[in-house]
Amino acid sequence: MTGRAGEFHRLHQTGCFVMPNPWDIGSARILVGLGFPAVATTSAGLAWSLGRRDNEVSMDVVLAHLRTLAAGVDVPINADFEDGFAVVPAAVAANVSAAAATGISGLSIEDSSGNPAEPLYEVMLAVERIKAARHAIDQSGTGVLLTGRSEGFIAGRPDLPKTIERLVAYAEAGADCLFAPGIRSLADVSAIVGAVAPKPVNVLIGGDYLTVAQMRDAGVRRISVGGALARAAITGLLSAAKEIAEEGSFGALGRSISVPDTNRLFGHAARHGRG
Repeated sequence: MTGRAGEFHRLHQTGCFVMPNPWDIGSARILVGLGFPAVATTSAGLAWSLGRRDNEVSMDVVLAHLRTLAAGVDVPINADFEDGFAVVPAAVAANVSAAAATGISGLSIEDSSGNPAEPLYEVMLAVERIKAARHAIDQSGTGVLLTGRSEGFIAGRPDLPKTIERLVAYAEAGADCLFAPGIRSLADVSAIVGAVAPKPVNVLIGGDYLTVAQMRDAGVRRISVGGALARAAITGLLSAAKEIAEEGSFGALGRSISVPDTNRLFGHAARHGRG
């Protein structure tokens, strides 16, 4: 396998790498300029940048976002493709085919249903959805890496044994990488890594409760941060704007990066891009 998809697969073979989550082309270029070997989209970060809540962005907008990022940086891009923007497997397959054509190197399909009463798709349906995504990717010939996500720990069903059962089933259905967002315990991480081995595991870290070294030692191959960098940016914006609104002072602005340094930062990042 060649190209960025091949590079993305190779990143998952050994070691542990961090794949941060930009929310637009500017943040993507900054992260690539810092040396990260791959980046991933964030449904939450994209939605917030558009003034919307997470899961309120249409598939057409997401596909346009994927095309922009894929054309703007030259590292592999993993797409947060939510639930495939469909329920039935055939529709998931069609949508995954559209995503694979954008130039991305990987995508994830989650089992969150959006139904508060039954927040996860029934296991058999969830498995069929992964199989459909796998078939669509294989038919596309793109080599896109498929990640199977089980959302129980962020959807009100924090049951480790059942989460592991689902991840094992998704691995058997053709997922290349497994991911259970919301896992914070090192013991839980280790249990998941052991259960799906030798397939790689992604761990989401959105705070200061785990480290890269701990994840590497636990056998984790990939670390993402979801919407955490977008939240950090919004936190900085709120802090500076509240100071202006409430105190009439501009201390935070005085501590910010300068215009020349910002331009140099984007100039460096742009050299890693394709646009």
